[in-house]
Amino acid sequence: SAISGFYTHLMESEIALGNPAGLAKKDCKRLVKDAQVKETKRLDQAQWDLLLITAEKMADEDSLFERNIFLLAAMKTMFLRISELAERDDWIPVMSHFWQDDKKNWWLKIYGKGKKIRDISVPDSFLPYLERYRLWRGLPALPGRQDKQPIVEKIRGAGGMSGRQLARLVHQVLDKTYETMRSRSGEKAAQIFKDVSPHWLRHTGASMEIERGRALKDVSEDLGHSSMATTDTVYVQTSAKKRAESGKSREV
Repeated sequence: SAISGFYTHLMESEIALGNPAGLAKKDCKRLVKDAQVKETKRLDQAQWDLLLITAEKMADEDSLFERNIFLLAAMKTMFLRISELAERDDWIPVMSHFWQDDKKNWWLKIYGKGKKIRDISVPDSFLPYLERYRLWRGLPALPGRQDKQPIVEKIRGAGGMSGRQLARLVHQVLDKTYETMRSRSGEKAAQIFKDVSPHWLRHTGASMEIERGRALKDVSEDLGHSSMATTDTVYVQTSAKKRAESGKSREV
């Protein structure tokens, strides 16, 4: 279990691609299957709002943090893994990967896990963040087909950023939010911002969409899951919460 937890952490940090301990558990006759209710690692609405507001305040004080706002909004709103915005040997995410169809719907082309390319729907609410970030970089408000600028580029040097560099941008805002929450509500309430990994933003966005009532199939395709069962298992907690609520009224 300890090894499995360690590999889960490595996967969330985009260091490992899989969990070999999980495969070993399937063949172990001595292990009992876990049927507990598992909570998705995510932020609630108030925690997410505070994180985004903190990033905006940081950018107001220093425009360099415009990258941080854009990154947070993109990862949460479009359920992105941090590796999907990072420059890799075989793929560089560029601005022309944002594209419009003939119905004026915006999409983002992503090279994801398992070397699969998918298109993610881009909501209207994200476009102001895209425009704000591009204008800060001295680019036209919206990208075109010939726009080969990296989606998140380095300040020093040319090209896009690595996964570790992007993770550092996320943690800059998490650390500041932790300090803000600790001063307001104490260490216990603030601790979650120390526990958060960048991968939580993907979980946060997807969970909120499920709660909003968006079709599971649509969320699953945007996430890049090969099966809706994966989305259902990881993100749908409604039935378990209803079971807990109905169980509270039991009498001894």
